[in-house]
Amino acid sequence: MPGPLEGVRVLDLTRVLAGPFCTMMMADLGAEVVKVEVPGTGDDSRGFGPFKDGKSLYYITINRGKKSVALDLKKEEGRALLLKLARKSDILVENFRPGTMEKLGLGWDVLKKENPRLIYAAVSGFGHSGPDSRKPAYDILVQARGGMMSITGWPSSPPTRVGMSTGDITAALFGASGILAALYEREKTGTGQKVDVAMLDCQLAILENALVRYQVEGKAPAPLGTRHPTITPFQAFRASDAWFVVAVGNDSLWKTFCDALDRPDLLADPRFATNGDRTKNIADLSPELERVFARRKAAEWIALLEGAGVPSAPVNSVDKVMQDPQLLARNMLVTVEDRDVGTVTIPGNPIKMERLPESGSRPPAPDIGQDTVEVLEGVLGLGAAEIEALKAAGALG
Repeated sequence: MPGPLEGVRVLDLTRVLAGPFCTMMMADLGAEVVKVEVPGTGDDSRGFGPFKDGKSLYYITINRGKKSVALDLKKEEGRALLLKLARKSDILVENFRPGTMEKLGLGWDVLKKENPRLIYAAVSGFGHSGPDSRKPAYDILVQARGGMMSITGWPSSPPTRVGMSTGDITAALFGASGILAALYEREKTGTGQKVDVAMLDCQLAILENALVRYQVEGKAPAPLGTRHPTITPFQAFRASDAWFVVAVGNDSLWKTFCDALDRPDLLADPRFATNGDRTKNIADLSPELERVFARRKAAEWIALLEGAGVPSAPVNSVDKVMQDPQLLARNMLVTVEDRDVGTVTIPGNPIKMERLPESGSRPPAPDIGQDTVEVLEGVLGLGAAEIEALKAAGALG
């Protein structure tokens, strides 16, 4: 059964993470993704570790299931081919610094004339407007500037980067959402549009309640370790052998929690009567709970609390995540068979749909330009002589 984006062609001019992750999501949903790479070197992430047998597993993870066409966009012939491919595509995604596509003569003003139905998605650090639009950006820059690092870590720690590239990944997620919304609108209007997503904007969008807490409290939110700023207890605790988390999300759960611990004294204590009280007096409550939880193993506490209906979970390291029975049951660990490095386990598609077939494997990531001839012949209808002439002109890899 085909995916929901079957028949949709995505022209992918992206590299590294934010853009490729966005187009990877569309490939998982059934779109044909044609990745345009620089001849010889390809996507920068081909040079990023970890490596196995000299091949980047980073690249394989994000680019599996795509086709690769090697075009030199610095050559007039290469740019002409890109325009032809844009005419035959539904979506074009790029994550160059703003102004780059315009310098190449391939900006939105040009492309929309070539294909009025095209959806042009630009994912960049700071967006296509504003005074800092053309500044370079990396994940750590937007995590820092967007406030994320200021609320991550412990009260006494220096600013802390989130342990994955949240700046890139959130931009990919918002980018895909914008693209799909534009695709839906095109069904009604018949015309495409530009989707402009900035990594910095996305960091602000996911700050949750930090903005309103500042407005209420009059001071900038600071790091709190693992705990929630307004729900208590909602944090990690150290058992006798390992860390685990507890989420007591309301006052009813607090009673259940105290009953499970056989601590009626905590339930009766006026300092902890309501969630607001517990949050206000967390300095008194946390040490008491730490002493309680240190007496038994994490698995014992989790079993006890879950049995009582109190949400709790282990703090898993990545090796344990890869063995998690719930993730395995949801087909969230799938494999790619690469001809050079063998089997690689990667995350599956978290979007489960009734008519979207599940599979335990994914197609491999392409070598640089491995699909150039296939795409030029099949999509553009070029003959062998034309393709050889383009190679001779240096337009193809």
